[in-house]
Amino acid sequence: MKAVVLEKKGDIQMRDVVLEEVLSPEDVRIKIKSVGICGSDIHYFKEGNIGDFIVRDPMVLGHEASGVVVETGSAVKHLKVGDRVCMEPGIPDFSSIETLEGMYNLDPAVRFWATPPIHGCLRETVVHPASLTFKMDDRLSFHEGALVEPVAIGVYSVKKSRVSSGDTAVVIGAGTIGVVTALAADAAGCSKVFIADIKTEKLDFVKKHYGDRIEIIDLKEKTISQVIKQNGMRGVDTVFEASGSARAYEGICDVLLPGGNIVLIGMPSSPVPVDVVALQAKEISIETIFRYVNIFPTVLNLIASGKLNVKPLVTKTYSFDQSVQAFEYAAGLPAEDVKIMIDLE
Repeated sequence: MKAVVLEKKGDIQMRDVVLEEVLSPEDVRIKIKSVGICGSDIHYFKEGNIGDFIVRDPMVLGHEASGVVVETGSAVKHLKVGDRVCMEPGIPDFSSIETLEGMYNLDPAVRFWATPPIHGCLRETVVHPASLTFKMDDRLSFHEGALVEPVAIGVYSVKKSRVSSGDTAVVIGAGTIGVVTALAADAAGCSKVFIADIKTEKLDFVKKHYGDRIEIIDLKEKTISQVIKQNGMRGVDTVFEASGSARAYEGICDVLLPGGNIVLIGMPSSPVPVDVVALQAKEISIETIFRYVNIFPTVLNLIASGKLNVKPLVTKTYSFDQSVQAFEYAAGLPAEDVKIMIDLE
């Protein structure tokens, strides 16, 4: 089958691959329709590794996908041929302690699409566990289905924050994950959501498409604390750190109300200093997230209901045959784009 393969650092090719995939009784075979390009795909392309995950052999890219079921295993009951679906890309050991305790995202043996040495889904078909394959509402497009994976990070982050109706929040970082986290906070009932960044193009996108529900903060002009005070507020209930920048931790407690909490989403490239006394003085809680767990159905429902409008996030689309061009464009980190999508048909 045709696939988009990262041969080595800096070298992506579209070519035929032979992948031995056996359809077990609990699996489904899916014809891929749309795949989003993720920052991790670009990092592997440009750097050849993310931490200890090193591209040593050719690897099929892609982990944000939607498609159509073309074959089902004999034990699969909830899906049928022709169903439009999206897929969780991480396959855990279903008998591990972490999985049995409901934390399958933390299973050390998880096999995650397009994370070396596991092949991704930017190919014609994949075989995947039916339990990690979710039927899409007929109102959802394949683009929206492929967006469920990144949106899941934002929705899961908000769930862990225990946001209540009327709460206030700040999201640091206006990349894809920051934007979907802000949208999820709004959908969860926050009365005021700010998003802060230094990149004007990212903030302009948010203002254009979501300015009626999210207030932007241009960190080149004002600090978060200054904007909060201008709004007549003492602070916010929750800060979602989605930038991965070490600078985001400087004075992070200053913008929080006493008893507030911080949700750490972005991953700094190295350890960062944290003011423990400032945390203690306000009894601030810290939550962390690693991908997501048991959240895809919630995301699908939110998108189908209209509470999460993710359609504007797809800012550029390429055909399957243009995949190499799509990655080369995305590798330039264009500030005006949010999600670049590849359509296989």
